[in-house]
Amino acid sequence: MTTVDQHESPTRAAAAPPATDRYVVGITLLAAASSLVAGVWALFWPDSFAEAVRFPEHTHFLHDVGAFQIGIGLTLALAVVWRDPLAVVLTGFLVGNTIHAANHAVDLDLGGRDSDPWLLGLLSVVVAVALVRRLRQLHYVVGRVERSCDPRLAPFVEQKTALLTTFRRDGTPVATPLSVAVEGDRAYIRTYEKAGKTKRLRNDGHVELAPSTTRGTPTGAPIRAEARRLDAAGGRHAARLLSRKHPLLHGILVPALHRSGRAKTGHTVHFELTASP
Repeated sequence: MTTVDQHESPTRAAAAPPATDRYVVGITLLAAASSLVAGVWALFWPDSFAEAVRFPEHTHFLHDVGAFQIGIGLTLALAVVWRDPLAVVLTGFLVGNTIHAANHAVDLDLGGRDSDPWLLGLLSVVVAVALVRRLRQLHYVVGRVERSCDPRLAPFVEQKTALLTTFRRDGTPVATPLSVAVEGDRAYIRTYEKAGKTKRLRNDGHVELAPSTTRGTPTGAPIRAEARRLDAAGGRHAARLLSRKHPLLHGILVPALHRSGRAKTGHTVHFELTASP
């Protein structure tokens, strides 16, 4: 896979092919699950694991087997949903090695050197720095994105957060930072039924969209767009695009928060944005 430089235009960069073969994905996830189960079992119940695999019991060795199995399992799982190989392997190694370092600290009475936890911990710190640098190059967007799009929407393809400006009846602008996914000549956003911006969009579909920081400070020029609320089928498509781009945030966390607060905030709704001429 070609590594995309952080300064390269997203419209010129080659997109990573999405994982569409269900057999390959299924087997990968099955391997990930088996590795994670074995790892947790060996790490927390080494006696039972040793008996099950008929292996001579050695607590520290089995603890380390658990650490490495968890690292392998996480790497396999992330490979399905993350687009960047470096981010995947760095994360898997970081988790496995950090557990490994903790094992050496906990198992000092079983052997090893006093310096082992510190050396392994230092390795985790060095790898964590490398991972953060890589995530910055990816603009903290680890999921899969579609780079072939309307040039006006190109700044939002790999943008983690965008600032959506909606307008009250009297024309007062209200800006809200949120996630956006782009496909072709459309961008997609998610909110909930009783949100203020949902009410404002019901009255006026004219919006502005600008790249921004997580806190909502604009980092680029805004574009004007028209927003249209999606029906159930369109909402499911928008949800898939958002979860592909942000596997943890919009694949797990945001849907969970929306479900837990549904009585107060209403159902999740999605909007399609089209850049204005």
